[in-house]
Amino acid sequence: MDFKQLYHNRWLRFAFWAVLYTAWVVWLGNYWFLFGLAVVFDLNVTKKVKWAFWRKKYKEGEKHNVFLDWLDAIIFALVAVILINIFLLQAFKIPSSSMENSLMTGDYLFVSKLSYGPKIPQTPLTIPFTHNVLPSGKESYSTAVEWKYRRLKGFGHVERGDYVVFGFPHGDTVLSRYPSEDYYTHVRLSGRQFVLDNYGPVKVRPADKKDNYVKRCVAVPGDTLSIVDGVVMVNGSPLPQYEGVQNTYTVVTSGQRLNPRILDEMGVNVSETRYDASLPGYRMMPLTAEAAERMKGLSAVVSVSQNIQAKGSPDSDNYMLIFPFDPALDWTRDNYGPLWIPEKGAEVRLDLASLPLYRRIIEVYEGHDLEIKDGEIYIDGQAAETYVFEQDYYFMIGDNRHNSLDSRYWGFVPEDHIVGKPVVVWFSSDRNKPFPKNIRWNRIFKFL
Repeated sequence: MDFKQLYHNRWLRFAFWAVLYTAWVVWLGNYWFLFGLAVVFDLNVTKKVKWAFWRKKYKEGEKHNVFLDWLDAIIFALVAVILINIFLLQAFKIPSSSMENSLMTGDYLFVSKLSYGPKIPQTPLTIPFTHNVLPSGKESYSTAVEWKYRRLKGFGHVERGDYVVFGFPHGDTVLSRYPSEDYYTHVRLSGRQFVLDNYGPVKVRPADKKDNYVKRCVAVPGDTLSIVDGVVMVNGSPLPQYEGVQNTYTVVTSGQRLNPRILDEMGVNVSETRYDASLPGYRMMPLTAEAAERMKGLSAVVSVSQNIQAKGSPDSDNYMLIFPFDPALDWTRDNYGPLWIPEKGAEVRLDLASLPLYRRIIEVYEGHDLEIKDGEIYIDGQAAETYVFEQDYYFMIGDNRHNSLDSRYWGFVPEDHIVGKPVVVWFSSDRNKPFPKNIRWNRIFKFL
């Protein structure tokens, strides 16, 4: 007797699906769903309820209803895609150049939910195939039902060097007129009332409806990170030189612009170059280390030097742009830290000097009331000299190191913000080129 004949036995068929369904419930961790075994039993054995009420059974020779057939196919596809999107894979498009030359603007990715474990939706009332907004700009979800954060078992954990898709940590408050801008940065620079009057009103989003970003994880919980003259150091050792990582360089030429075709061959995003005839040359050109060496060999190039923001230099970013936004620190994008990455269960001493590092974690990500009275710190009404972290945190940096808004500018990424790991580029197009030259054929179905 072959498998097909066995499957036609209703009791064996029920046993097969009951085992699969029970395994899914155990993975899900919500045993109330075991009541669903009654549905599995009826579908395979008793068949008393017409669960697919829209589906019509045709008699022999009866003409098919095209509308009902399409409805059946659409409902099946809808359910299948929603389940795949929640538990297996999610589509994602690279919106900006912050990861060039590793992940390119215009790359379309599949993000694996199983790599780190899929999250149970916290805001389940969502219009299918949308994340947080409709094409009209209105929210595509309702907060009438909200569930606590929970993550199912995955194949592993976030590791140093991983590409990671996550919810933008500052994305809980969004400016209606400028939704891609960082509300908190504008408030620090211009004041809350000015921002509300000129860029508001604001929208508040739950954690799982924040815009998704993709960066490279450079430090995991318990690590100590620092950046020294552009070199990322973790626990005292430099990170590997990942392929595709680039910085900006000053390229002095013999008096003319470089051929755009040569720049394109080197993978240079011409839109990010800054030519200055008085130099003469480019005060800003994004290059990988390999491309920088090739650039030095061009006959028209006089010199190539990496742009480095030194601590205390007049060209460094204002402290209000660099996390933790503390005037007592003179950190820059290229000289940063040392900074310890919070780990679940770890205890840290709290005082007014260290508080800027952890205040957002305590108040926003872990939901406690924090006050300062007479120079002392109070958490949930109790004086606090220490704090124990309730979840893990990560430090993310874009591979396009000098054109990436990342953890250097908004701090730690909480574990509950992690969405998944990009695993394959299934399509890629260059918006700066006409069709069909815009299609990057060498990146289609590129595994990461």
